Amino acid sequence: MIALYIVLGIIGAAILFYFLPTMIVSNVIYTVLLVRKNKDKWSRTVSWDNEEQKQMFAIGEEWGKKYEQYRKTISITSCGFKLVAEYFDFGNDKAVIVIPGRMESGTYSYYFSEPYRKAGYNIVAIDNRCHGLSEGKYNCLGLKEYKDILNWARYIHDELGVKEVVIHGICIGSATGLYAICDKECPDYIKGIVADGMYINFNESFKNHLIERKKPLFPYTQEVMALITLVAGRSPKKHGPINYVNRLNKPILFIYSKEDTYSVPKYGQLLYDKCSSEKKVLEWFEHGEHSHVRINQTEQYDAAIINFLKENC
Repeated sequence: MIALYIVLGIIGAAILFYFLPTMIVSNVIYTVLLVRKNKDKWSRTVSWDNEEQKQMFAIGEEWGKKYEQYRKTISITSCGFKLVAEYFDFGNDKAVIVIPGRMESGTYSYYFSEPYRKAGYNIVAIDNRCHGLSEGKYNCLGLKEYKDILNWARYIHDELGVKEVVIHGICIGSATGLYAICDKECPDYIKGIVADGMYINFNESFKNHLIERKKPLFPYTQEVMALITLVAGRSPKKHGPINYVNRLNKPILFIYSKEDTYSVPKYGQLLYDKCSSEKKVLEWFEHGEHSHVRINQTEQYDAAIINFLKENC
């Protein structure tokens, strides 16, 4: 028996010494990706040094300046956090809530707003929890933030007189929107969702990031997912869009680029095939890295949204 304890002790020590360094690295990765330690992180500025990203942000800023007279700052309290958005009131009784992806604020969302303005919608460009001017520390990949979207919808419906709401999500924002629209408390006046670059779950997207950077998958994927589960309260592997899309009973437009290396085409097709909505549309675009579809095919992108809204919402 003593010999067994010694052997188990040696094995346990070996495992500890092997995984302790990787756990430290995984904690750093998790903190960089999903924890906001100060207001300068994920602020209302361009998020990363990419020429297309900077161009999209600049175009969005110009859009905001052009329609400044219609803009006002609004806020709500959701799950104990004060959240902020910019509301462009064009005098319509319909509005879109634009949900940006990780690292992005509502200012970035201006870039995606023009097709909705043309289609007769007011614009709600939100700062996600722990982004921009909104409070919060942890990005939970929509697993908690979906409640914020429902609260935004209730606010603009009850307080601002908006009768119909649609959701436009980019990357993680599309997953967040899907969780909201599939929730049992989703109100009837949320009419549909446009999902730009929706992944099947964050586990797969994270793995694709590591593969692109030629980094080992094991044990970093498992460790980072465990940290997310601890904070979010749900596993990002077991609770992703692929686990919810078969509950959807409202219209959805899937937007994908064939060049996307994170939300890869085969998984986009899988989500579409599994989707239970009777009004589902899948639009493929030839060019554009992840979340950069519109900058490469602006007219086609906007037309796809306008046609979807006209025919389904």
